[in-house]
Amino acid sequence: MSKSQISELLSQASALKPKDLIISDLKWKYLLWAISRRKNILFVGYTRCGKTTAIKVAAKVLECPFFEFNLGSSQDARSTLIGNLTFRKETGTVFVPSEFVEAIQTDGAIILLDELTRASHDAWNILMPVLDPTLRFLRLDEEKSQIIKVGDVCLASTANIGAEYTATKVLDRAMSARFPVKVEMLPLTRDELLQLVQMRHPNLNVTKGSPIWNICDISQKTVDDLKKDEPRLTSLIPTGAVVEMAQLVEDGFALEEIAEMSIYPDFPDEGGADSERTYIKQIVEGYIPKKGAKNPIHDPAQHTTK
Repeated sequence: MSKSQISELLSQASALKPKDLIISDLKWKYLLWAISRRKNILFVGYTRCGKTTAIKVAAKVLECPFFEFNLGSSQDARSTLIGNLTFRKETGTVFVPSEFVEAIQTDGAIILLDELTRASHDAWNILMPVLDPTLRFLRLDEEKSQIIKVGDVCLASTANIGAEYTATKVLDRAMSARFPVKVEMLPLTRDELLQLVQMRHPNLNVTKGSPIWNICDISQKTVDDLKKDEPRLTSLIPTGAVVEMAQLVEDGFALEEIAEMSIYPDFPDEGGADSERTYIKQIVEGYIPKKGAKNPIHDPAQHTTK
């Protein structure tokens, strides 16, 4: 894109942002700029807090070809990123390039490398020259030194960074440096969660004291706890989980039932009375009326907007 086209795009950034994408105007504008300049982008943050959604929405808004590769679920980095030798009766053994080879040659494309911190070291080694702005190539064959030049594409990755994520790797300086643009996706606040839920479930009552308001407030408390010097929790209730719980509320599940099935299992119960699960149960119980009191959770009028 030319400088004038980028300037025009950025001037329209706020108008281009979909209402159901909860992200600050500045981060959205920065994201559009990074894509238009074909920068390597790294999204960091807690799981299910909108990292993948943000880049997918941006690709849709900008009408860019989009490719997605989940590095965390790939067992064979070479097959996923380079290709395989395949025997064909007509031609014998031939090399069949991967979809990734096609993607990096598609000018204007946005390529998402999901779960970068779960990728194998083989995957990282293959990606290093692809991500390096001074190299930008993919080597297909070590013997023949056949290489593919990376086209005019934007490479984006997501990473869950933190001790609470098992089977993840800490990005070393070499890999981290290949992402000049870093976008931190913060957990949504209670009010932002309610805004998102209301857009997804317009008939659901989101007023204070309603079941979904209580769930969003509980989520806020997990975020607040993680900000303390000595937090009791090691993880929060992610945005995606709250959206799923909104569906349960809409279908008539009570807070006690939702907590039992969708909240408690994500918090470890090791440690007895000092466990994370005990602590989150104490938080949830503060929103459940005592016996004999009117329980708005079970009041049908609380499940829909009057």
